[in-house]
Amino acid sequence: MSGAQMQREMAEQPAVLQRIAARAPRVRDEVRALLPDRLDGIVFIGRGSSDNAAVLGRYAAEIAAGRPAGLAAPSLYTRYAASVDFSGYLAVGLSQSGATPEIIDTCKQLRASGARVIAITNDDESALAGACDLALSTDAGKEIAVPATKTVTAEMALVLVVATALGDGLAGAEALDSLPGAVDTVLGDESSPAALAASWAHYDRLLVTARGLQYAAALETALKIKETCRVLAEGISIADLLHGPIAAVDAGLPVLTMDGGDPTADDSRLLADRLAELDAPAATCSPDASSTLPMPEGLHESLYSIVATVRGQQLAYHLSIARGLDPDRPIGLTKVTPTN
Repeated sequence: MSGAQMQREMAEQPAVLQRIAARAPRVRDEVRALLPDRLDGIVFIGRGSSDNAAVLGRYAAEIAAGRPAGLAAPSLYTRYAASVDFSGYLAVGLSQSGATPEIIDTCKQLRASGARVIAITNDDESALAGACDLALSTDAGKEIAVPATKTVTAEMALVLVVATALGDGLAGAEALDSLPGAVDTVLGDESSPAALAASWAHYDRLLVTARGLQYAAALETALKIKETCRVLAEGISIADLLHGPIAAVDAGLPVLTMDGGDPTADDSRLLADRLAELDAPAATCSPDASSTLPMPEGLHESLYSIVATVRGQQLAYHLSIARGLDPDRPIGLTKVTPTN
């Protein structure tokens, strides 16, 4: 057992986020200069953790810009040779390594089809950076542990910067200066995630649920737990869970709910009541001081997506250790997955 590298890279996140906050005004100007004269829509392209960051971008961009935003399906372009007119669109390709072939190829095809394309990557000289109109570096430094941590939260911060460059519908998300301190605060609290991990270490499956802007954090937390803990974790929307899968929830299926406050707090409370009726093991991650995994108060809802993602990393780390595993080196995984 180790996990020392994952823990070191998690600890670097406040500094990485501070660097992004410092250059956010310049990045917004670069994005605005790239936009088509008429912005018809925004599309995000990613896999794995980058796809989870893209989910945050999809929500944030549509709210901020008042234009349709969505997630591209790379197989449409790499397997089905779809011919789609992307004139008037902004496309954002995300890959920490910048080396995933299908993300590179999809960005190239969207660019050839009329889209203005931005790359978000940790490698300024990667093939993805070279295939796009504008490359935004996460500037996170080399990431060695197989589970992505600091590069994911950096991607999330950058998609918020991109979103706020598109319009003023997400007022408050520009306050990135408040993010490094909040992340530093939760990183200083290891007891909460360690205690939850100890109580849930014997479960082989669990749910992580949220709604709205927190949904990306739920998806990423579930992925980190699957990667590091050999636990079948599923990230699911609260609304989707209540529409049917709640029938599978019982005393043997723990549920972690992530909540950044209004406008989705009522959904979280409704789910909490249902879970209590089902006698399901339940935990929360929210700005409420009584939360199982508390987060600092006073942030904009969009920023809680990033703070909750860090809480999810902590839980995955401690759960992996509690299950006798090495979170630095998950079984069967490599740092870069070269899907085509």
